Amino acid sequence: MKAKQARSRQGGKLRIGDDWNAITIIALSQQSPLKAVAELVENSIDARAGSIVITRGKERGQHYLRIRDDGAGIPRDDAGLPDFQYVATHICDSLKRRLKQEDRAGIQGEFGIGLLSFWTLGEGLVLTSAGADNRTYEMRMGKGDPRYTITERRRLFPEKGTEVVVQPLLAGIRNLSGEKIQWYLASELRDRIKRTGVRIEVIDRQARTQHVVVPREFSGRLMHQIPPVNTEWGEVYLELYLNDPQPENHADLYRHGTRVLEDIASMDAFQRAPWNSGCFQGIVDAPFLTLTPGTRSGILRDEQFDALCRALEPAEALLNEAIDEQKRAAEEQASKEILRSIHRAFREALLALPAEEYDWFQIADGRDDGRHARQRAGFPLAGHEEPESETGDDEVVHQREFFDFPGPLFSAVISPASCTVPVGETKNLRAVPRDRKRRLVEEDLEYAWEILEGGGELSDSGSEIAAFRAPEEPGLTRLGLLVRQREIECRAEALVTVTDALMPDLPKSSRGRQGLPAYTFERAPGELWRSRYEEARNLIVINNAHRDFVYASRSRALKLRYICRLYVKELVHSNFPGLPAERLLERMVELSLYTEEHLK
Repeated sequence: MKAKQARSRQGGKLRIGDDWNAITIIALSQQSPLKAVAELVENSIDARAGSIVITRGKERGQHYLRIRDDGAGIPRDDAGLPDFQYVATHICDSLKRRLKQEDRAGIQGEFGIGLLSFWTLGEGLVLTSAGADNRTYEMRMGKGDPRYTITERRRLFPEKGTEVVVQPLLAGIRNLSGEKIQWYLASELRDRIKRTGVRIEVIDRQARTQHVVVPREFSGRLMHQIPPVNTEWGEVYLELYLNDPQPENHADLYRHGTRVLEDIASMDAFQRAPWNSGCFQGIVDAPFLTLTPGTRSGILRDEQFDALCRALEPAEALLNEAIDEQKRAAEEQASKEILRSIHRAFREALLALPAEEYDWFQIADGRDDGRHARQRAGFPLAGHEEPESETGDDEVVHQREFFDFPGPLFSAVISPASCTVPVGETKNLRAVPRDRKRRLVEEDLEYAWEILEGGGELSDSGSEIAAFRAPEEPGLTRLGLLVRQREIECRAEALVTVTDALMPDLPKSSRGRQGLPAYTFERAPGELWRSRYEEARNLIVINNAHRDFVYASRSRALKLRYICRLYVKELVHSNFPGLPAERLLERMVELSLYTEEHLK
């Protein structure tokens, strides 16, 4: 019984069963060749290098990658020689652990496996460094070979620092261009480069290019108001920039200035707003995180990681508020642009449609050539429009005339472009010539009106305003206009429907003309109304939770057409009270046709 109890309490210490097998597993655990290059560069930065040169080339038919720095070199042994033997025989026991605490500041290495990452790049490694005797020594290692050799390397003059050469490169690594290395290091070592001021140069002799690694700069608005993020393990550094939502926007996770993860949202714990919103670029640097030694791109979910998650919660709330504020500002700006487009479209419709039928809204615009056209043609002004005063500040008038001075003729339209005239009656039509910026052109113009198709007569066919007299028989007449300004010519057409039917008076709204209303949104999910007009506020209210609005919001063009049609519906319904349903629909079709043509 005692022997059985003794056997049940047996224990001991874990140990490696096969040292070389363990080394092989560690060496092959680094999956990214670019990460392996970054590991070697970081060794140079840890050696206090001020300049690092990475060279990619081909020598004696073999591709190679060389990293040379001017740092302190390999630490020396008691004899003053580079301690290559310690490096080769103390895998997982970094030389940097032997440094005093004050000397470890800013040093990233801690696992003693960085050199083994060369297995990811090539077949062999040559590590060169000088000793105290001003002689140069090198250590050679081979992939899959447990042996190493240390020899003296004959050089005329000893070189400061360390040189690492990986040769020959693996077949799949030969397309690792200098540009790719530069872009990767610019992000991977962004903060380390900034803090140390090290200059990293990449020379690609095969592509005949040369690059300087410049720390990556983020775009967007820097979030200054983020409060300090502190944990019991240390402080978290946040540098985040607010951007418009884009799939490529993400916050990188760093440790001591070296990137660990390209996107913090790739971790389950951060698959939530604001990290997965696509609105932020920047870095989250938590120096106390525990890395997985093999790849150095994984994080252990230990107490330090849990502390990071909890400490970021207040910052997340603030960042989400910034996203909501940006969305509101973007929606407001989009609404202004949509309203501006709708104004422009209705302004063009005013020119094309008969003024006596569609004079029930105004569009305030200092350059509204439709307003001037109707005023000069003898049409009533819409809404609260009043003729321009002839008095005022001469300087202001001069300034306005200077900036509004029209350019050369670019286009012409006929107002109205479509109208109905009883048989035997007369209708005035107006030519509206414009420059490229849609300003009214008035100088050096010649007009030529003609009937292209159908009956009727034209008088004053050489002037800006022509009078069309309808024939005694119903039909459709097509009118043409040629406007000439020196060598520039523009043409326009209009359609006149001649009818012998009684022209009924259109019912008009009894309210005063209040102009083209603005619009606002009201979220009413589950309700079937799309929009309504509130006369007291002269405002169109749109249900942005209606299924049609959600469908139209997939693209700006579709959303613009949808809102324009709601305007048409509300304006026709409000300004033609008592009109039969079929005639209301006719008005909606007509107004939609002439407004949607000019939506942009």
